[in-house]
Amino acid sequence: MGLASSLSTALTGLNAAETQIDVLGNNLANSQTVGFKSSDVVFSTQFLQTLSLGAAPSADNGGTDPRQTGLGVQIAGITPDFSQGTLQISSNPSDLAIQGDGLFIVQGADNERLYTRNGIFSLNSENQLVTPTGQRLLGFGVDSKFTIQTTELVPIEIPLGSEAVAQATENVVMEGALTPNGDLADTAEIIQSVVLGDANVPRPDGSGIQLSSAPTASISGVTTAHNQGGGSLVENAVYKYKFAFVDQSGKESVPSQELSITVPAGNGIDDNTITLGNLPTAPGGEYSQLRIYRTDADGSDFFLIDTVPTGGSYTDTGTNPPGQQLDSTTLNGNYSYMITYYSAGNPETRPSVLLGPQNIVNGRVHLTNFPAPPAPPPGGGFPAYDKIRIYRNTVGDQNSFYLVDTIDLGTDYTDSRPDAEISDLSNPANQLVDLDGPTINSNTLLVNVTRREGFDYTSPFKVGTLTFSGRKGGRNLEGKDFEITATTTVQDLLGFMEDAMGIQVSSGDSANPLPGSVNTIPGESGTILPGSYIQDGALRFVANNGVDNAIEIDLSSFKLTDSNGTIEFPNLGFGSVQSAQGQSAVADFITYDSLGMPIRTRITAVLESRTDSATVYRWFADSADNSPLDGAEIAVGNGLLTFDGNGNFVSASNTTLSIDRFGLPSVSPLEFEVDFSAVSGLATETATLAASRQDGSPPGTLTSYVIGEDGSIRGVFSNGISRDLGQLRLARFTNPNGLEQRGQNLFAQGINAGLPIEGRPGENGIGTVVAGALELSNTDIGGDLVDLVLASTQYRSNARVITATQQLFDELLNIRR
Repeated sequence: MGLASSLSTALTGLNAAETQIDVLGNNLANSQTVGFKSSDVVFSTQFLQTLSLGAAPSADNGGTDPRQTGLGVQIAGITPDFSQGTLQISSNPSDLAIQGDGLFIVQGADNERLYTRNGIFSLNSENQLVTPTGQRLLGFGVDSKFTIQTTELVPIEIPLGSEAVAQATENVVMEGALTPNGDLADTAEIIQSVVLGDANVPRPDGSGIQLSSAPTASISGVTTAHNQGGGSLVENAVYKYKFAFVDQSGKESVPSQELSITVPAGNGIDDNTITLGNLPTAPGGEYSQLRIYRTDADGSDFFLIDTVPTGGSYTDTGTNPPGQQLDSTTLNGNYSYMITYYSAGNPETRPSVLLGPQNIVNGRVHLTNFPAPPAPPPGGGFPAYDKIRIYRNTVGDQNSFYLVDTIDLGTDYTDSRPDAEISDLSNPANQLVDLDGPTINSNTLLVNVTRREGFDYTSPFKVGTLTFSGRKGGRNLEGKDFEITATTTVQDLLGFMEDAMGIQVSSGDSANPLPGSVNTIPGESGTILPGSYIQDGALRFVANNGVDNAIEIDLSSFKLTDSNGTIEFPNLGFGSVQSAQGQSAVADFITYDSLGMPIRTRITAVLESRTDSATVYRWFADSADNSPLDGAEIAVGNGLLTFDGNGNFVSASNTTLSIDRFGLPSVSPLEFEVDFSAVSGLATETATLAASRQDGSPPGTLTSYVIGEDGSIRGVFSNGISRDLGQLRLARFTNPNGLEQRGQNLFAQGINAGLPIEGRPGENGIGTVVAGALELSNTDIGGDLVDLVLASTQYRSNARVITATQQLFDELLNIRR
């Protein structure tokens, strides 16, 4: 084989050198390629020509070695070098480097799993991390609640600027100093409206009542005649007569002038009679009856002797026993009247409109044409009134109306009662008119409520929407809406207003019930509990104890929008009847629900008790944004705070607040814990309280992200919240040299690589991830250049072998010549 084999042997050397140069050239070409892994060429001998197998030592020979001639070199393998490349810091947070073993998992065409050490990633139009050549980085994604989903690998998404998130408050930390000094909070603010009436009870319509000066009976036309016998009048005696019209109520008009008659001498027997003819008649027929008064013989006092029809005649026989003495009282001045409907055992109605005034000079007032009360409705509501009461002012007091009389229905009345007589309230029969009339009760319909202003009455409520906004602790409360219908009652309004002002009536702790307030209202005593009441026809609200729990209702607190869109501002005349007292402090702060909506919350702490060893405050929590299923309640909790003799916090009760969010898409209720442990009970000058921090937040958009060493991807939102956005997964192989290179810095699973071992960075022998860094190529440029020189030398050497062989062939051919 000789020279021929040397040519083929040299050719294998040339091929091997070429391959090594190719590999070294590729290494050097990718010396700046991120994540590139260089390769080494491994040579091995090819075939051998055995000239002698050799011989073992014998008695005659010490043995010979085999004689073999090599027939060239072959490539035993091209082995990738997966050693760690140098890490270089990058300003891009999505640039990643693997420190240690492992490869990034990316998605190739047709969802093929590919692997790479190239950590250059950027976001595409779908907010997915992709390689420079478009392969998507795979890992675990998250669901809508940002919980890592470990069921399958999916492209990692980082939705910068589009994803939003909020954090519901779970904890609020309070700070401050609740001093044991100051007044105990044992007195509540109590506010009360004016007296309110019930318009369902009819008010007399006085528009048809007529007032006039009662007529005086005239004696000018009266005739007289004397007769002997049949009587008992005394001869030679003087008898005087007066006449007065009388109405159905038995009240008389002004008496006439006196008519004097002398009985002449006759038979000496006192058997005389006097006949009075053409008796007086009332103008217009106002009176149909006439009372006749007469003196005794030669007397001066007039006594009733009979009542007869007007316009007729009358024979006085002197046999009628004398009756009541003539009342000659008259009125002088301007008088106004009111009437009410009355039934024994039942409250009177509101009085009618003012009647009059009627100017009277030495006369009497005649009232006619009184209205008839309506019949009670089938369902009740007011009694069957059977009387009318008449009230009148006095000359000296035009604004006070005193009871004049009570009359039957369908009758007229003549008033002659003196001012001094009716205004004497020491007489139990006398009384002032109750201008308010029947007052409200809890079942009174709101549309029937009336308010008196002087002598006028208004109806403050009608069907529509009532917006109420009071004040508490000197701070405005949020307006709350209340729908008034035809069936809404006063009790409904009381409950609504109590809720809207955050008056708490229960502690929720039977061992520590809410305390009542001392009662300093004149005429009242004892303890009064917080809540809403009807007191003598007025609406009364008792706040919780303490100055900062004091409530107010002013002229602008009510706004009523009726069904036609007309806006009115009802005024119920609320005022304070007892001022609050007690050391207290207030803290206003914002919490957030699950949608990031701000929830206004207020905590008021009041000094409830103190002993030789402890100070106890009671706290009350309100939220203007509480949205219960029904009603307008803003109160969301209360509890106790206890401090020891050193001012140290000891305990707090009922510290979980629950704020309803009905009618909103938020999670309801919002519940969070209030931590009072940082509050002290030191003796500061005034009590202070504030919320130092809370862990909720409003909605925020994703502004940045951080990738940890363990491959966790945390998004940072504009509101400061961070959330999981995904989890990187890396893969390692038992024999990474068995991976199939696909170009573009990508590897595919090879037959001899083994199965991929996936895991989080830092576990299962997998390296960690360094964000903001890149792994440079691990090409050893110096070593490869040396190897390149050696490969070149190898190539030239093998070429020289071919040249030498060629020369030998030439010499061999020259032998023929």
